[in-house]
Parts: sequence; C-alpha cells; structure tokens
Amino acid sequence: MIISAFPYLAILLATAGALKFFESKSKLKIFELLPAIVILYFSVMLMSTFGVWQQTDEINSAYKAVKINILPAMIFLMLLNADLRQIKKLGAKIIFAFLTASITIGIAFVVAYALFLPMLAVDSWKTFAALSGSWMGGTGNMAAIQLALNVPDNSMGYTLLIDSIDYAIWVMLLLSLVPYSKRFDRWIGTNSDKLDEISAKLSEQKQEVKGDQSSSLLFLLGLALAVSALTQYFAQILPTSTFFTTTTWTVLMVTIIGVLCAMTPLSKLFGATEISNIMLYLIVALIASRANFAELTEAPMYILMGLVILAIHGVLMVIAAKLFKFDLFTCGIASLANIGGVASAPILAAAYSRALIPVGVLMALLGYIVGTGGGLLVGKVLSLL
Repeated sequence: MIISAFPYLAILLATAGALKFFESKSKLKIFELLPAIVILYFSVMLMSTFGVWQQTDEINSAYKAVKINILPAMIFLMLLNADLRQIKKLGAKIIFAFLTASITIGIAFVVAYALFLPMLAVDSWKTFAALSGSWMGGTGNMAAIQLALNVPDNSMGYTLLIDSIDYAIWVMLLLSLVPYSKRFDRWIGTNSDKLDEISAKLSEQKQEVKGDQSSSLLFLLGLALAVSALTQYFAQILPTSTFFTTTTWTVLMVTIIGVLCAMTPLSKLFGATEISNIMLYLIVALIASRANFAELTEAPMYILMGLVILAIHGVLMVIAAKLFKFDLFTCGIASLANIGGVASAPILAAAYSRALIPVGVLMALLGYIVGTGGGLLVGKVLSLL
C-alpha cells in the first residue's frame, strides 16, 4: 500500500501515460468507444477501490496542492488555441447556432433536474453543474467547475459515467442522421450551400515545429504556472459568497486571461496543447484517486437522466432549426461541438465533407470559452431548485 506522495503521483502519471500511449499506438476497438481519459478515470478509481494507496496526510496534502495549482494553469494553456478572430470567420449564423445549442443544453439540464429532483441527493446539483460544463465545453471545463464548486470527488464518477455512455450514444445518433441531411434541410426550408464558402475562408493554423522546442515548452509551462499563482493571489482579495468562492474567482480570471492571450503571439508558440493535455490527464487521475466504485449505487438513474437531458436538447434544437433555418449539419455540429468538443466535432464534420473539418474544430474551441461560465450559470440555477 502506498502511503507517501511521490509514489502516489508517480503511479497516477504512469497509468495516464501508458493509456495515452496505447491509445495512440493501438488499434483496439475499446479506444474507439471509450477515450483513454475515460478509461484512465475508471482504472484509477478501481485502484482506489482496492486500496492501492492510503489517504495519509502527506498524500492528501500533495493531492490538494497539485490539483489546485495545476488546474488554473491548464485552463490558461487550453484557451491559448481559442483565438476569437479565427472563430469569427465561422460567420454569425454558425456562431449563433452554437450558442443556441449551449442555451438548449442549459435548459435541458434545468428541466431534467426538476423532473428527477425527488430522487436525487441534496448536493447532486454540483454533479450536474460539472457535467453541464463538460457538455458545453470539454473535460477541462468540467474539472474547472469541479474545483470552483468543490464538487465531491466521489460524485465525479457519475459525471464521467454519464459523459462517456450517453455521449457515445449521442455521437452515434448524429452520425446516423448524416444521410438524411438533404431531407431534413428540405423540411426546414433551407440548404447548406454557404458552408463551402465559409470553409474556404477558414485557414487551420498549423504550427511548424522546427528544431528544439524545449524553450517554448519551458516558457509556456512557466507562464501558465505564474498565471495560476497570480490569479489565486488576487482571488483571495476579491469579495466572496456561497457561490462565488475564491476558487470560482480564480477560474473566471484565468479564463479571461487565456481568451485575451489567445489573440496575441503567445497562441503561435508550440506546446500549449501538449502541456495542457498532460495536466488534464493528471487532474482526472487525481479526481479518480479519491473515488470508489462502491459509491456508484445510483448509476442507472444518472445515466437515464443524462439521456433525458440529451432528448430535451435534441427536441429544442429541432425547434430552433425550424425557427432560424439551421441546416442539419449546423445543428449537429453545434450540438456535438458543445457535448463532444474537439475530439468528436471534426469527426462529424468530416462525415459531411472533409472541407468542413475546420468548422468543427473552431466551433469546438468556442466551447472552451463558454463551457466554464455556462456550467457555473447552470449550477447556480440548479442550486436554487
């Protein structure tokens, strides 16, 4: 049994690294159904259940110190790719469709939570606030909300469970609808002729990696940690409330700084994505290390609630499509850019046309910007219920 901090952190990073490596090198079908980061969560959770480590004072201190300091740095680096000037090229209608999808997801969470409320625990709103952050942005936004709202680590098991199972069903549904796009568009009374024009305007910013990039990696790592330290310092002197805690202020400030820095030459430096992914895997492993399978006693109800949320969102998006003349591609990519993020939105875009992949990428990056704030807003509404 592990009782000290270093081997505890070492086994978490080793597990994360091994799974990510096998995902990139292996052709196993399991990685098509479940991303490595989801398998990581449940693998570490399994180790926690069998008592591979003990929650000693040293391990608890290391857990808190690493998580609270690394997460703001990760958010900052993650947002460096979300250049609003590039996103603007998507056009007003597609951006409006994305925001419509975000709003309908928020509404769906509120309606479903109200329906299931008598069967849920008192603090379950925090679990769904974290899930809403993921379904409006990504796993990084979910982790940010978990920190901001102090969501119990054992509750995050439900969040990841819904996020993996229900999300996979939603992706398959949207992909299965691709052949019916022309029929849907005729029913709506619109077409997707302008999408090719929009795609032509987009240029994927590809970083040219030349020579030794250690200086760029070291600079971005140092800058991200400095931003984390500064935002935590200033958050301590801002007024707080039950909802706007010190950590909430930290997350919001680092989000604003990240969005602003994305419009500077910093966004062109190599390494932001690579470092933020490493931090994300470490944070997910840390969260899972405090969870236990024995505590997931209400999993079927949570999975059902997730499906209800997606069903309500789907119905509202069809209504919005009829009102605002969104074609099926725009509806589907707006929905999946929220719920699936960068990992799956380009896949759906490619199912329509490879020329549309940049649309999926940029729309998913927009989710990184709105996911944290949107999830916190949903959490505030759910807490009032």
